[in-house]
Amino acid sequence: MTTHSSTISLYPDLRGKVALVTGGSRGIGAATCRALAASGAKVAVNGRDEAAIQAVVASIRDAGGQAMAAPADCANLADTRRMAGELRQAWGEPDLLAAFAGGGTGRPQPLGEISEQDWRSSLDNNLTSTFFTLQCFLPGMMARGAGSAVTMASAGGRVASGAPAGYGAAKAGVIMLTRHAAVEAGPAGVRVNCLSPSAVLTERTALRMPDAQRRAMLPAFPLGRLGEPDDVAAAALFLLSSASGWITGVTLDVAGGRVMV
Repeated sequence: MTTHSSTISLYPDLRGKVALVTGGSRGIGAATCRALAASGAKVAVNGRDEAAIQAVVASIRDAGGQAMAAPADCANLADTRRMAGELRQAWGEPDLLAAFAGGGTGRPQPLGEISEQDWRSSLDNNLTSTFFTLQCFLPGMMARGAGSAVTMASAGGRVASGAPAGYGAAKAGVIMLTRHAAVEAGPAGVRVNCLSPSAVLTERTALRMPDAQRRAMLPAFPLGRLGEPDDVAAAALFLLSSASGWITGVTLDVAGGRVMV
């Protein structure tokens, strides 16, 4: 398998900014938290597992960065509002928002066999959590007239693939929600964009995916390798920074060429 060593660029304009990363306790979210902190942002790390959150916060602080824990279930509006209030009290209104909470639930099944619980869980964990996060934080950014937000879709929301139908539908919904948010927030000077990764070797994926399965997937990726969390974190920082200052409402496929839309 092709090896890859990534280096995430630093963005000086992010220094001193307040950033919230939902789903920041593991995988892509954790990599994005560390990358933001490396550029000098103050990072609020959200998740549901407090031990995992504290591990990311500690790693940032050990590297000389600023971080705080922001535990909440973003699929719960009251919990998200509570987190928002605590963050504002501690650091003020966030300048940067990475709405990454979500993840796959269930396994691919024929539509007729998908349970109501699995369907609702897919939508709540991915689409509803993104909606609640934007609802709680986008108005504050708009009132201030500045800010940048990035949401998290998936290749499963771009093309019909091996992803569960509910997950794919939820991620496609995130893409359209992002466009609506970008149209609404743009006149106030706030940008909203979306990332759409394909197969990324997070800690969880790496444990569950044998080497033989990884090798079998490689021909689908023109760049000849699977993704790493830092690949997506690097794209997130670009979209959050002023380097993308005239970009809003786009979905960026961080997919090694597997998805070309």
